[in-house]
Amino acid sequence: MTFLAKRLCACILTTIAILVFIPAISSGETVDPTDVSGRSIEVPPYPEHIICSGPGCLRLVTYLQGQDKVVAVDDMELRRSTFEARPYALANRQFKKYPLFGEFRGNDNPELIVSLDPLPDIIFKTYPGMGYNPEELQQKTGIPVITLNYGNLAENKDQLYSSLRTLGKVMNRMKRAEKVIAFFEMTLKDLQERTSGINTDLRLSCFVGGIAFKGPHGIQSTEPEYPPFLYTNALNVAAPEKGSSNTPTHTNISREKLLEWDPDVIFVDVSTIYSGKEANAVWELKNSEIYSNLSAVRSKQIYGVLPYNWYSQNFGSILADAYFVGKVLYPDRFTDIDPNKKADEIYEFLVGSKVMEQMQKSFDQLIFKKIDL
Repeated sequence: MTFLAKRLCACILTTIAILVFIPAISSGETVDPTDVSGRSIEVPPYPEHIICSGPGCLRLVTYLQGQDKVVAVDDMELRRSTFEARPYALANRQFKKYPLFGEFRGNDNPELIVSLDPLPDIIFKTYPGMGYNPEELQQKTGIPVITLNYGNLAENKDQLYSSLRTLGKVMNRMKRAEKVIAFFEMTLKDLQERTSGINTDLRLSCFVGGIAFKGPHGIQSTEPEYPPFLYTNALNVAAPEKGSSNTPTHTNISREKLLEWDPDVIFVDVSTIYSGKEANAVWELKNSEIYSNLSAVRSKQIYGVLPYNWYSQNFGSILADAYFVGKVLYPDRFTDIDPNKKADEIYEFLVGSKVMEQMQKSFDQLIFKKIDL
């Protein structure tokens, strides 16, 4: 058992020891969770049937092993695309056969919802400001709507954990919710400990391009606060200056800016290969003369990473990318890590299946590889 696994087990056992003192809900009681809107909503104590509206909602329910309760899906789950970047969907192919309750990004259809058989006991909804109004949806369907803040694993981590605990409370999955939270905390701590204390002068500068944002993009698409760089203390050339505010989560930089920064290493979100032959980051780095003098291109330091921003953030892919980034930038601190095996370890815990083989097939075997230009 690895050191990280031992610490995770210890944390989980402590959590479980606490949870055994939480009194069970009797069959005649209801649960009154408070959602992100501050509403206290009366829901049945053991819901058997649910639907998940909004980006990432079904992902969070899958993390808590509640996908068996899902009775219908939005049209994101039914789309037939040439690739799939969402591990929870790869692990649950059955979703493609489920009835439809509305369009993606929270554009629910009350008429479809009330016609479902079985009828949902609860509707969970992320990004409540997007799509159909939650209160109106509850009024029209007569079904409790619980809104959730999706959060992230950085500055909005508490919001993510709060949503996991709300889901856990409502679905009687509190122990699993605490296990998932403990897993995130131990993984982030492991990444920080592996990459702390390295002199800035000894760090390689890096950049990530081709970041997916509502679809594939070219090399100029990046994130100033790319999570895998944050978790590994990487020297991101696109990082915002200290003290700056309102930093965009996604931005398109100019070609001239990338040349000015001239990073030592370039990581490429492999979803870029679907943005068009002459528009994707790999083609641009290989064929555009303007990039030929980049240090990373000349030294062949171009690497493929998992797309993670697909129907909101895939937290497992973020963590898997962080381990690969760490291994590239600080190989002596990640000698025990096989990035593909680590990714499958993460996916197996979060979504119940090892899906890296399927992901690699979708993206031409470019994930966690040095890309030959």
